Amino acid sequence: MPSKKPIKLDAINRKILATIHLQSDITNAKLAEAVNLSPAACSQRTHALKEAGYYFNCHAEVDLDRICEHVMAYVEFTLSDNGLKSRRKFEAAIEVIPEFMDCLRLGGTTDYISFTCCTNIAELNRICDEVSANESLDIQKIVIRPVLERSKFYLGYPIAKLKWLE
Repeated sequence: MPSKKPIKLDAINRKILATIHLQSDITNAKLAEAVNLSPAACSQRTHALKEAGYYFNCHAEVDLDRICEHVMAYVEFTLSDNGLKSRRKFEAAIEVIPEFMDCLRLGGTTDYISFTCCTNIAELNRICDEVSANESLDIQKIVIRPVLERSKFYLGYPIAKLKWLE
């Protein structure tokens, strides 16, 4: 479990984070070269950054079109009760359904939006119907927006263009 004890995000630590964010499979030797450190020092810093909770997961983007049948969609949720207790109950329910890959709370008329991936539209509808039928979640409305084409893939946050916290 990460210690979450903050460490200084100096220029080298920032470069390590920016690099591993976009290249999670980079070897320590190549990362050390990229940030101008010895492999031992680079490994020590990378481990410290992970232990402090500055990054917590590494994964590979797979080409779903080449490996499986699927449908992606954005699902919008509007709750009838937007109080803290209702929001927490809704968030807990969505958390355990793997097809809802993320869930963002929004301002405006839609309370949440989730990016989903299912085997097909019928399965997507079934999952949404199941969530909607749970009266304890206070869902007023669900809007399913199937993705017709993915013209740009998520390639990571634009860390180099964001303002770092001191």
